[in-house]
Amino acid sequence: MLCIALIFGLTSCNQQNNGEAQIELIEKYIDAVEAKDVNIMSEMLADDYMGYGPSHNDSINKENAVAMWERNATELYEKIEYKKSRNMMVNVPDGENAGDWVSNWAIMEITYKDGSGPIQAWANTTYLIRNEKITKTFTFYNEADILEQLGYVFVDVDDLYE
Repeated sequence: MLCIALIFGLTSCNQQNNGEAQIELIEKYIDAVEAKDVNIMSEMLADDYMGYGPSHNDSINKENAVAMWERNATELYEKIEYKKSRNMMVNVPDGENAGDWVSNWAIMEITYKDGSGPIQAWANTTYLIRNEKITKTFTFYNEADILEQLGYVFVDVDDLYE
């Protein structure tokens, strides 16, 4: 019984440490986003990385994601800050999405180089981690809310022709 208890305890500690390592990886990635450090972000993405969202049909591979972040960091964003950022890790043991998943919930505050903003958006990104790299992400935020904060007005096209 003592041996079984010892094995269970060591296994539990190992799983907990793995979860902590995965969360630390995502926190390091978020730090790189806030610092607009595209090189560190690129190093943390697997070569076969795929990102999905925020819209249903949005997807991006590593090469395009790095290029987009480089453009955003140099031309679009003055400052990006994760506020009230929280992470949780879960392991999916089998199937197409097997691996360690870390979900990050945060209020993102973004100030733009043209002086727009700051805007605040609830954002959720879920990261799949394999071999100490981010291999897949799903990102969700309300694009319409961000556009409204930037001064855009939504109109019903039918109302324009009445």
